[in-house]
Amino acid sequence: MVEIFQLDQIRGVAERFWKKYGGKKVFAFYGEMGAGKTTFVHQLCELLGVKSAVTSPTFAIINEYGSDEGVIYHIDLYRLADEEEAMRAGVEDCIYSGNICMVEWPERIPSLLPEGSVRLRLTLQDGDTRSLTVEDN
Repeated sequence: MVEIFQLDQIRGVAERFWKKYGGKKVFAFYGEMGAGKTTFVHQLCELLGVKSAVTSPTFAIINEYGSDEGVIYHIDLYRLADEEEAMRAGVEDCIYSGNICMVEWPERIPSLLPEGSVRLRLTLQDGDTRSLTVEDN
């Protein structure tokens, strides 16, 4: 799946993405700072019925939301140095919990991501234009 979109079109992109990949549990969000990872996670959480505020868990590392689909873990690994630190923070437990997990900066934990994770790459094109490339392995 490849989409090029403006930020005001992100809800439709999220809907098409979820229609195609919604049966999966672990989603790995790649992209530079400001590419729209948290914004895309926010849209997905809204689609899934999360009522609480969806915020970046950069400092908390893991946010847990209740949704129509059950628990959703939103994980931001930006501040973590390596997989060992991620395991101490409880990231592995979340990823293998059977709940939906949306992981930002997954390059910090390459061997912890389960087979079958959906990998999303968000790229800033210019201004409000982004591209989304999805790999489902």
